[in-house]
Amino acid sequence: METGSNMTGSVVLVTGGVRGVGAGISRTFLRAGATVIACARRPGDDPVEVDGRAAEFLPCDIRDPEQVQGLVDRIVERHGRLDVLVNNAGGAPFALAADASPKFHSKIVELNLLAPLLVSQVANAQMQTQDSGGAIVNISSVSGSRPSPGTAAYGAAKAGVDSLTTSLAVEWAPKVRVNSVVVGLVRTELAHLHYGDEAGIAAVGNTVPLGRMACPEDVGNCAVFLASPLAAYVSGSTLTVHGGGERPAFLAAATVSTEEKA
Repeated sequence: METGSNMTGSVVLVTGGVRGVGAGISRTFLRAGATVIACARRPGDDPVEVDGRAAEFLPCDIRDPEQVQGLVDRIVERHGRLDVLVNNAGGAPFALAADASPKFHSKIVELNLLAPLLVSQVANAQMQTQDSGGAIVNISSVSGSRPSPGTAAYGAAKAGVDSLTTSLAVEWAPKVRVNSVVVGLVRTELAHLHYGDEAGIAAVGNTVPLGRMACPEDVGNCAVFLASPLAAYVSGSTLTVHGGGERPAFLAAATVSTEEKA
Protein backbone atom coordinates (compact mmCIF):
# COMPACT_ATOMS: atom_id res chain seq x y z
CA MET A 1 0.00 0.00 0.00
CA GLU A 2 1.43 3.35 -1.02
CA THR A 3 1.07 6.25 1.38
CA GLY A 4 1.81 8.99 -1.15
CA SER A 5 4.00 10.71 1.45
CA ASN A 6 7.77 10.53 1.65
CA MET A 7 8.94 10.48 5.28
CA THR A 8 12.55 9.54 4.52
CA GLY A 9 14.85 11.02 7.16
CA SER A 10 12.10 11.50 9.73
CA VAL A 11 12.36 9.93 13.18
CA VAL A 12 8.98 8.69 14.38
CA LEU A 13 7.87 7.40 17.79
CA VAL A 14 4.73 5.24 17.86
CA THR A 15 3.45 4.40 21.33
CA GLY A 16 1.94 0.92 21.52
CA GLY A 17 3.46 0.41 18.08
CA VAL A 18 4.18 -3.31 18.28
CA ARG A 19 0.75 -4.90 17.85
CA GLY A 20 -2.73 -4.21 16.48
CA VAL A 21 -3.40 -0.75 15.08
CA GLY A 22 -0.05 0.46 16.42
CA ALA A 23 1.88 -2.14 14.43
CA GLY A 24 -0.02 -1.09 11.29
CA ILE A 25 0.92 2.53 11.93
CA SER A 26 4.57 1.57 12.46
CA ARG A 27 4.61 -0.44 9.22
CA THR A 28 3.09 2.43 7.26
CA PHE A 29 5.71 4.90 8.46
CA LEU A 30 8.43 2.34 7.65
CA ARG A 31 6.99 1.98 4.15
CA ALA A 32 7.11 5.78 3.80
CA GLY A 33 10.83 5.71 4.58
CA ALA A 34 10.86 6.88 8.20
CA THR A 35 13.00 5.60 11.05
CA VAL A 36 10.43 4.15 13.45
CA ILE A 37 10.74 3.58 17.17
CA ALA A 38 7.89 1.59 18.68
CA CYS A 39 7.46 1.60 22.43
CA ALA A 40 5.32 -0.57 24.68
CA ARG A 41 5.60 -2.16 28.09
CA ARG A 42 6.69 -5.40 26.42
CA PRO A 43 7.75 -6.35 22.87
CA GLY A 44 5.28 -7.77 20.40
CA ASP A 45 5.11 -11.41 19.44
CA ASP A 46 6.61 -10.69 16.01
CA PRO A 47 8.99 -8.02 14.69
CA VAL A 48 7.34 -5.04 13.03
CA GLU A 49 8.99 -4.86 9.63
CA VAL A 50 8.38 -3.97 5.99
CA ASP A 51 10.60 -4.76 2.99
CA GLY A 52 13.56 -5.64 5.17
CA ARG A 53 13.26 -2.55 7.38
CA ALA A 54 12.20 -3.01 11.00
CA ALA A 55 10.94 -0.73 13.73
CA GLU A 56 13.21 -0.35 16.74
CA PHE A 57 11.65 -1.41 20.03
CA LEU A 58 12.14 0.47 23.29
CA PRO A 59 10.29 -0.55 26.46
CA CYS A 60 8.33 2.17 28.24
CA ASP A 61 5.35 2.57 30.53
CA ILE A 62 3.93 5.80 29.10
CA ARG A 63 2.19 6.57 32.40
CA ASP A 64 5.56 7.00 34.14
CA PRO A 65 7.15 10.47 33.71
CA GLU A 66 10.71 9.24 34.31
CA GLN A 67 10.36 6.42 31.79
CA VAL A 68 8.87 8.75 29.18
CA GLN A 69 11.67 11.29 29.61
CA GLY A 70 14.22 8.49 29.38
CA LEU A 71 12.55 7.19 26.21
CA VAL A 72 12.73 10.52 24.39
CA ASP A 73 16.28 11.15 25.63
CA ARG A 74 17.36 7.78 24.27
CA ILE A 75 15.76 8.42 20.89
CA VAL A 76 17.49 11.79 20.59
CA GLU A 77 20.79 10.26 21.72
CA ARG A 78 20.53 7.58 19.02
CA HIS A 79 19.07 9.61 16.17
CA GLY A 80 19.68 13.25 17.02
CA ARG A 81 16.05 14.32 16.77
CA LEU A 82 12.38 13.39 17.11
CA ASP A 83 10.16 14.55 14.26
CA VAL A 84 6.86 12.76 14.82
CA LEU A 85 4.99 11.34 17.79
CA VAL A 86 1.98 9.09 17.26
CA ASN A 87 0.05 8.63 20.51
CA ASN A 88 -1.53 5.26 19.82
CA ALA A 89 -1.22 3.28 23.07
CA GLY A 90 -4.48 2.83 24.95
CA GLY A 91 -7.60 0.74 25.21
CA ALA A 92 -10.03 -0.59 27.79
CA PRO A 93 -11.64 -3.89 28.77
CA PHE A 94 -15.42 -4.13 28.79
CA ALA A 95 -16.90 -3.02 32.12
CA LEU A 96 -20.30 -1.49 32.81
CA ALA A 97 -19.97 1.94 34.38
CA ALA A 98 -22.20 1.02 37.34
CA ASP A 99 -20.06 -1.98 38.22
CA ALA A 100 -16.51 -0.72 37.65
CA SER A 101 -14.53 0.64 40.59
CA PRO A 102 -13.29 4.23 40.87
CA LYS A 103 -9.73 2.85 40.61
CA PHE A 104 -10.62 1.12 37.33
CA HIS A 105 -12.05 4.31 35.86
CA SER A 106 -9.04 6.30 37.04
CA LYS A 107 -6.61 3.90 35.34
CA ILE A 108 -8.54 4.00 32.06
CA VAL A 109 -8.46 7.79 31.99
CA GLU A 110 -4.78 7.79 32.97
CA LEU A 111 -3.81 5.48 30.11
CA ASN A 112 -6.00 7.00 27.41
CA LEU A 113 -5.82 10.72 28.23
CA LEU A 114 -3.17 11.66 30.77
CA ALA A 115 -0.46 9.40 29.32
CA PRO A 116 -0.77 10.87 25.78
CA LEU A 117 -0.58 14.34 27.34
CA LEU A 118 2.57 13.34 29.22
CA VAL A 119 4.31 11.88 26.16
CA SER A 120 3.26 14.90 24.11
CA GLN A 121 4.75 17.29 26.67
CA VAL A 122 8.12 15.56 26.60
CA ALA A 123 8.13 15.20 22.80
CA ASN A 124 7.12 18.85 22.34
CA ALA A 125 10.00 20.02 24.53
CA GLN A 126 12.40 18.35 22.09
CA MET A 127 10.56 19.38 18.94
CA GLN A 128 10.54 23.04 19.96
CA THR A 129 14.37 23.00 19.89
CA GLN A 130 14.46 21.74 16.30
CA ASP A 131 14.46 24.13 13.35
CA SER A 132 11.86 21.97 11.60
CA GLY A 133 9.70 21.55 14.70
CA GLY A 134 7.59 18.41 14.65
CA ALA A 135 4.17 16.82 14.42
CA ILE A 136 2.01 14.97 16.93
CA VAL A 137 -0.80 12.64 15.83
CA ASN A 138 -3.23 11.43 18.48
CA ILE A 139 -5.11 8.22 17.75
CA SER A 140 -8.63 8.82 19.01
CA SER A 141 -11.88 6.90 18.63
CA VAL A 142 -15.48 7.30 17.54
CA SER A 143 -16.21 6.26 21.15
CA GLY A 144 -15.40 9.85 22.08
CA SER A 145 -18.28 11.25 20.05
CA ARG A 146 -21.00 8.60 20.34
CA PRO A 147 -22.31 6.42 23.19
CA SER A 148 -19.73 3.95 24.43
CA PRO A 149 -21.64 1.47 26.65
CA GLY A 150 -19.30 -0.88 28.46
CA THR A 151 -16.36 1.44 27.91
CA ALA A 152 -17.74 4.73 29.20
CA ALA A 153 -14.52 5.96 30.81
CA TYR A 154 -12.62 5.12 27.62
CA GLY A 155 -15.07 7.09 25.50
CA ALA A 156 -14.84 10.05 27.86
CA ALA A 157 -11.05 9.90 27.75
CA LYS A 158 -11.06 9.87 23.94
CA ALA A 159 -13.36 12.90 23.92
CA GLY A 160 -10.73 14.50 26.11
CA VAL A 161 -8.02 13.58 23.60
CA ASP A 162 -9.90 15.40 20.83
CA SER A 163 -10.26 18.49 23.01
CA LEU A 164 -6.62 18.23 24.06
CA THR A 165 -5.60 18.12 20.41
CA THR A 166 -7.18 21.50 19.68
CA SER A 167 -5.64 23.15 22.75
CA LEU A 168 -2.12 21.84 22.18
CA ALA A 169 -2.30 22.86 18.52
CA VAL A 170 -2.78 26.46 19.67
CA GLU A 171 -0.27 26.39 22.53
CA TRP A 172 2.57 24.72 20.61
CA ALA A 173 2.22 26.46 17.23
CA PRO A 174 3.95 27.33 15.02
CA LYS A 175 6.75 24.81 15.66
CA VAL A 176 4.58 21.77 16.39
CA ARG A 177 1.41 20.68 14.62
CA VAL A 178 -1.09 18.53 16.57
CA ASN A 179 -3.94 16.54 15.00
CA SER A 180 -6.03 13.49 15.82
CA VAL A 181 -7.30 10.49 13.88
CA VAL A 182 -10.76 9.42 15.03
CA VAL A 183 -10.91 5.69 14.38
CA GLY A 184 -13.93 3.41 13.96
CA LEU A 185 -14.00 -0.38 13.69
CA VAL A 186 -10.63 -1.95 12.89
CA ARG A 187 -9.84 -5.56 12.10
CA THR A 188 -6.69 -6.59 14.01
CA GLU A 189 -5.21 -9.94 14.97
CA LEU A 190 -7.56 -9.92 17.99
CA ALA A 191 -10.76 -9.30 16.01
CA HIS A 192 -12.04 -12.81 16.72
CA LEU A 193 -12.14 -12.03 20.45
CA HIS A 194 -14.58 -9.18 19.83
CA TYR A 195 -16.58 -10.32 16.81
CA GLY A 196 -16.31 -14.14 16.65
CA ASP A 197 -15.42 -16.25 13.61
CA GLU A 198 -15.01 -15.08 10.01
CA ALA A 199 -18.76 -14.96 9.55
CA GLY A 200 -19.12 -12.71 12.59
CA ILE A 201 -16.30 -10.45 11.42
CA ALA A 202 -17.86 -10.19 7.97
CA ALA A 203 -21.29 -9.45 9.47
CA VAL A 204 -19.85 -6.63 11.57
CA GLY A 205 -17.99 -5.30 8.53
CA ASN A 206 -21.22 -5.23 6.57
CA THR A 207 -22.66 -2.72 9.05
CA VAL A 208 -20.07 -0.21 7.82
CA PRO A 209 -21.10 1.77 4.71
CA LEU A 210 -17.84 0.88 2.92
CA GLY A 211 -18.56 -2.78 3.56
CA ARG A 212 -15.64 -3.70 5.78
CA MET A 213 -13.78 -2.80 8.92
CA ALA A 214 -10.58 -0.80 8.56
CA CYS A 215 -7.25 -2.56 8.49
CA PRO A 216 -4.46 -1.12 10.68
CA GLU A 217 -2.71 0.31 7.62
CA ASP A 218 -5.80 2.38 6.79
CA VAL A 219 -5.23 4.20 10.07
CA GLY A 220 -1.50 4.33 9.41
CA ASN A 221 -1.97 6.00 6.04
CA CYS A 222 -3.96 8.78 7.67
CA ALA A 223 -1.37 9.21 10.43
CA VAL A 224 1.41 9.46 7.83
CA PHE A 225 -0.57 12.07 5.90
CA LEU A 226 -1.09 14.24 9.00
CA ALA A 227 2.60 13.94 9.93
CA SER A 228 3.86 14.66 6.42
CA PRO A 229 4.55 17.91 4.55
CA LEU A 230 1.29 17.28 2.64
CA ALA A 231 -0.49 18.41 5.82
CA ALA A 232 1.83 21.33 6.55
CA TYR A 233 -1.12 23.69 7.08
CA VAL A 234 -3.27 21.22 9.03
CA SER A 235 -3.25 21.55 12.81
CA GLY A 236 -5.88 21.24 15.51
CA SER A 237 -7.96 19.00 13.26
CA THR A 238 -9.66 15.64 13.64
CA LEU A 239 -9.68 13.23 10.70
CA THR A 240 -12.47 10.68 11.02
CA VAL A 241 -11.59 7.22 9.69
CA HIS A 242 -14.68 5.04 10.08
CA GLY A 243 -15.69 3.93 6.61
CA GLY A 244 -18.70 6.20 6.53
CA GLY A 245 -19.86 5.63 10.09
CA GLU A 246 -22.79 3.58 11.32
CA ARG A 247 -26.11 3.11 9.58
CA PRO A 248 -28.75 4.75 11.82
CA ALA A 249 -30.67 2.13 13.81
CA PHE A 250 -34.02 3.73 13.00
CA LEU A 251 -33.60 2.81 9.32
CA ALA A 252 -33.61 -0.90 10.19
CA ALA A 253 -36.55 -0.46 12.58
CA ALA A 254 -38.71 1.54 10.22
CA THR A 255 -41.66 -0.30 8.59
CA VAL A 256 -41.35 1.74 5.37
CA SER A 257 -38.25 1.13 3.25
CA THR A 258 -36.06 3.99 2.08
CA GLU A 259 -36.93 3.02 -1.50
CA GLU A 260 -40.65 3.43 -0.78
CA LYS A 261 -40.03 6.77 0.91
CA ALA A 262 -38.17 7.99 -2.15
